[in-house]
Amino acid sequence: MILIQRGLTLGLEIEHRGWAVSAEWAGAGKRWPGLVGGGGGGRRGYWKEDCTAMAAAARARVAHLLRQLQRAACQCPTHSHTYSQAPGFAPFGKTTDYAFEMAISNIRYGAGVTKEVGMDLQNMGAKNVCLMTDKNLSQLPPVQMVMDSLVKNGINFKVYDNVRVEPTDRSFMDAIEFVKKGAFDAYVAVGGGSTMDTCKAANLYASSPHSDFLDYVNAPIGKGKPVSVPLKPLIAVPTTSGTGSETTGVAIFDYEHLKVKTGIASRAIKPTLGLIDPLHTLHMPDRVVANSGFDVLCHALESYTALPYHMRSPCPSNPITRPAYQGSNPISDIWAVHALRIVAKYLKRAVRNPDDLEARSNMHLASAFAGIGFGNAGVHLCHGMSYPISGLVKTYKAKDYNVDHPLVPHGLSVVLTSPAVFTFTAQMSPERHLETAEILGAHTRTARIADAGPILADTLRKFLFDLDVDDGLAAIGYSKADIPALVKGTLPQERVTKLAPRPQSEEDLSALFEASMKLY
Repeated sequence: MILIQRGLTLGLEIEHRGWAVSAEWAGAGKRWPGLVGGGGGGRRGYWKEDCTAMAAAARARVAHLLRQLQRAACQCPTHSHTYSQAPGFAPFGKTTDYAFEMAISNIRYGAGVTKEVGMDLQNMGAKNVCLMTDKNLSQLPPVQMVMDSLVKNGINFKVYDNVRVEPTDRSFMDAIEFVKKGAFDAYVAVGGGSTMDTCKAANLYASSPHSDFLDYVNAPIGKGKPVSVPLKPLIAVPTTSGTGSETTGVAIFDYEHLKVKTGIASRAIKPTLGLIDPLHTLHMPDRVVANSGFDVLCHALESYTALPYHMRSPCPSNPITRPAYQGSNPISDIWAVHALRIVAKYLKRAVRNPDDLEARSNMHLASAFAGIGFGNAGVHLCHGMSYPISGLVKTYKAKDYNVDHPLVPHGLSVVLTSPAVFTFTAQMSPERHLETAEILGAHTRTARIADAGPILADTLRKFLFDLDVDDGLAAIGYSKADIPALVKGTLPQERVTKLAPRPQSEEDLSALFEASMKLY
């Protein structure tokens, strides 16, 4: 209401002081004493040039008042967005994009909603379903709940439980071979991002059986071909609160030949339906909750601070080639900020108390919210740098992960570089960096814009310290001698690193890795 009153006041001032005065001054034949020269002793009479000068002054005053009105407008993420452009014609010849597209899966949320999966498949007319999960989850209640629903509704299914936590190209291809032999007409993925991503890839290559594996893998590692084949229905049942993979058309894996992470990104592979059941979160150990939550944290921070969509190049010549990760935009911004507020309020509670259903339920939702945001805006340096951190792991095995191989959980690999990254990017959008720092608990009322990066970095360090996060890359087995390999592994991640608001050189990346060796 205050903003409306300010707007009306300024509008009336424009009308009475601006247009009315301008019309009077510019009107032919109007006598004004002292038009030029001050007081009553200046020139008098009918002087066209005097009227024109005064009209110009009035127009300047109107422009000034309009700027005041604009500053008085709503400052929410949508209306304050600096990315909006004047309406125009088709952007032939543009080198940067001019549009963004929002694509998400259908989402259903509720405690116990998993029991509906059998009915959903029945409604789809599914006759032969692949249930995909991993060895650990196959023995836990979430998978049993899904199987009970399938049996109750007469759905024929086969279980594939050989999903690898942090999948590789080899584990993807093993799942692909399984589903090609099964001739499935629908899929259910029960698990975290590893399971959902594996199932997306299996569905894609079973639907395009003559394609080479690298055909759909992101360039420059793969060919990055657009997906034009129809896929089978896929229902995702997330059991962790981090990846948001139930909402996105992205499937990430380790490409073992280069020892880096890459992926497949296409709206065509997103799940048909995501069943978000907060009861599944009660089975997560505390470090899994923490590391999953760090993924949500960085999804929100990176998508909100990413390069604006209309500054991303190249401009697609056909909508099918517009990437899934398009740059920050007014709709993704809303989801990112809301997810960040939930993380700030509930993540510590969710980690510290496994029975806190309110906290764990909200983090489950935050994962989906951030997924909607970054699934269309994208992520940037934290994720781009995380892929070699995970891919080059030596002997580190994270607590609470029951795996038979060295593992840096994805959320941990992402968050360890976050203080250095946001110190580096803050100069390009300091207001947004300060805003996110304030959401996470920083006092920014008297902060200087120039200090946005250090303030957000310090806020993140405190947040991570409170949650017992390892003290930087050195604590998970890396040293300065590893930095050239880490940089080399980051360079192919152009799909995300080019969305950073600030361009980076190899020297910049080296400095960021070095600054991330120790956090506290």
